[in-house]
Formats: sequence, structure tokens, C-alpha cells
Amino acid sequence: MAQPILLSRCPTATASSRRLLPSFTRQSGLSFQCRNLHHNHQQQPIRQPRRTTPPTTQSRLPRTSYPLNPRLYHSQHHPDPPAHEYSNSQTTILEAALTHVPTHGFTSESLTLGARDAGFLDVSVQLFPRVEFDLVLFWLASRRGLLRGKVENGFFESQQGLSVEEKTKALIMERLRMNASIKHQWQDALAVMSLASNIPLALSELHALSSDILTLAGDASVDASWYTKRLSVSAIYASAEVVMTNDSSPDLSATEAFVDRRIEDSKTIGDKIGGVKQCLGFMGSTAVGLGRSWGLKI
Repeated sequence: MAQPILLSRCPTATASSRRLLPSFTRQSGLSFQCRNLHHNHQQQPIRQPRRTTPPTTQSRLPRTSYPLNPRLYHSQHHPDPPAHEYSNSQTTILEAALTHVPTHGFTSESLTLGARDAGFLDVSVQLFPRVEFDLVLFWLASRRGLLRGKVENGFFESQQGLSVEEKTKALIMERLRMNASIKHQWQDALAVMSLASNIPLALSELHALSSDILTLAGDASVDASWYTKRLSVSAIYASAEVVMTNDSSPDLSATEAFVDRRIEDSKTIGDKIGGVKQCLGFMGSTAVGLGRSWGLKI
């Protein structure tokens, strides 16, 4: 009596079925097919169906994050940028060191002498990692504070009826006159500020000064001229400082004449730019009107 034959799937056949299959399938021709199936299953990896998703617009766009509260174009209610903060000990040393600047310049020697005058050890100079540049920054920030104090104490009370432009010029000259006692040392300070690592803070202080001058002069611009005016004042003041270092005239009269010329040039350039904008606007409106008269939908 024939033994029953157990058949299973070729790849996972048991040892007993593999012994019985050849004797049974030799006549039916199934052995060759089963071996081929077993070989193909071991050699070829199973190909998973490729997932196809319809293209969407969101998957191709880069992800960008926008602030919840975007900053307005300009507002006088925005907080002031952070000032150069110094501790009480640093401020005391720097204030004492400024008295030695006319003699020793913006140097570490002035800082050392200032520390001695304030009752600190010479090693206290290590509190200032930028050394000379810290002394320059403190001079700039302190003179800017003195300028604001003068205006708050009635600097323009005796000069009623001045325009914003005239007040701006008066404040520029008043700030330059504060450098009169150290103008022979100012070229060294300009060299310190021109170092690559010091340029960002030096430009930030220059922008703060120009912004203070225009604000104290009563400028209330809220359009693009808010930026152009501050850029113009910064350029005028920076160039006037260089002229001041070589000015030997009484009360910096030569520097004042230079500032007058630069302000006049800036005003002339502004008028020309305004005229060009007006001309371009007129030409644009004329072209639009002409196109509409021809039937163009514009």
C-alpha cells in the first residue's frame, strides 16, 4: 500500500517532504519546477510595490517661519538698543582714565593710571578685555549722554525758531567741540576703531549718535527718509571728525564751514533725487494714460 505524501510550499518544505518529493515528481515533472521556484525565492529579493503619491504644492515649498508680531516700519515706541554696559568698578576706572586721555591718549597706560586714581590695583586693567577700545567706546557713549543732557537742560531755549536742519547742524558742532580737548589724540582712536574686530561696535555707536542728533533736533520722519537722514548725518559727522583732527582755527571754525558745505551738498542731492522721483512718476502716469486711451487694460 502506497504511503501518503505530504506536500508543502517549496521554499519552506520540511526535510521529510524533500526526500519524498523527488520520487513522486520525477514522473510528473514537478521536481524541476519546484527547484526553480525555490532557487528564485532565495536569490531574488522581494520587490515591494512603489508608493506613488500625487505631487502636492506643500511638499515642494520650503518651510519658512514668520514672526507672529512683525516689526512695524518705524515707531518711536520701539525700545532703544542695549547700551555698552559696565559694572560700577569698570565705570569708576573708565571715568578716572578719561582725565589722562589728553596726555597719554586712548592707551592701556591711561587705564592703569585711572585704576590707581580710583584706588584699584594695576591688575584691575584686566577687567577690560578690549583695553583701548573699551576706553574709546566709553568716551563715545559718555559724550553722547552729555549731548542729550544739554538738550534736556535747555540747549535750544535761547535759539527759538530753528528748523530741524539748523538744529541738526548745531548738535553736530556741539558734539565735535566735545572732542576739542583730545582732538590731537583722536587719530589714534580712529585707528583703533578701524580694526576689523572693532568696526561693528564703532558703526553701531555712530548710528546711535546720528539717531540721537536727529531725534533731539525734532525729526519725525516715518518713511524711507528715516534711514537716509541718519545715513547722511553719520557720513557728515564721520568726515567732520577727520577734518577736526587737523583744524587749528579758533572754535573749530574751519570744521564748521566744512559741515555747512556737506549739509548743503546733502540737501542738494536730496532735492535732485526728489525731482527725479517726481519726473519718473509723471512719466509713468502719462504712459498709463496713453495705454488706456489705446484700449489696453492697465
